[in-house]
Amino acid sequence: MKKVSSAVKKETLYIAVWVTFLSALLQSCFLITASWDISVLLGNILSGGVSVLNFFLMGLTVQKAVEKDEKDAKNTIKTSQSLRMLMIFVFAAVCVALPWFNTWSILIPLLFPRVAIMFRPLFDKKENRKDSGV
Repeated sequence: MKKVSSAVKKETLYIAVWVTFLSALLQSCFLITASWDISVLLGNILSGGVSVLNFFLMGLTVQKAVEKDEKDAKNTIKTSQSLRMLMIFVFAAVCVALPWFNTWSILIPLLFPRVAIMFRPLFDKKENRKDSGV
């Protein structure tokens, strides 16, 4: 297996930081509404880890696909996306069925990477301004 690129590492770290921040916010919401218990914490930690893993696997797939021709790259990405979605679906279904995890604390963190990606352009603009001296 090839070395993980620095871009994949950097972006995965960015997602992991956001997932951690949003997970703490989710825990706070459960505490404020007095509905927190250990199942919320366990579900949030596990689901947050799966969402970061999903993003990391996506990054590895893109890294591999860049080295292939267009047709093979499309097939690689489609296959990876299908397998990752299956992984998430099975994970969510099993965890929701088990009594050890709070359903919302399993499902909500799976959306955290999308929130992080949504905010990414704001931070890129700030970095570009610093680089250009504005």
